[in-house]
Amino acid sequence: MGNLFSRTSNGLVITIHSKGKWNQHWQSHLASNKLMVIDFSSSTCGPCRFIEPEINAMAARYTEIEFVKIDVIELPVVAVMWDVQVVPTFVLVKSGKEVGRVVGADKKELEETIQQQQKQRH
Repeated sequence: MGNLFSRTSNGLVITIHSKGKWNQHWQSHLASNKLMVIDFSSSTCGPCRFIEPEINAMAARYTEIEFVKIDVIELPVVAVMWDVQVVPTFVLVKSGKEVGRVVGADKKELEETIQQQQKQRH
């Protein structure tokens, strides 16, 4: 996978480093019926680093959900596509459509939004 597509140390959050890999991942998402949580962040953002362990823990808990991390400095074109103006921003996507959004490092709101989507699925 090289440096263009990697997983964090716990192996559960996919970090995408190129537009090509994003496009490839997006196409596989469209073919699935999975909920995807896109974590738009930046390595220079304190709140992003602060919430990262929480995101890793959620990815471990909600194994049926795909967690993807995008650095807005590395991939600004993807951030623009999703109208991300503040980091961190978490966009929940299902079948190619946004179904939820949490702006800021609000662990509680993010978890509630994820759980709400889980309930709608069942």
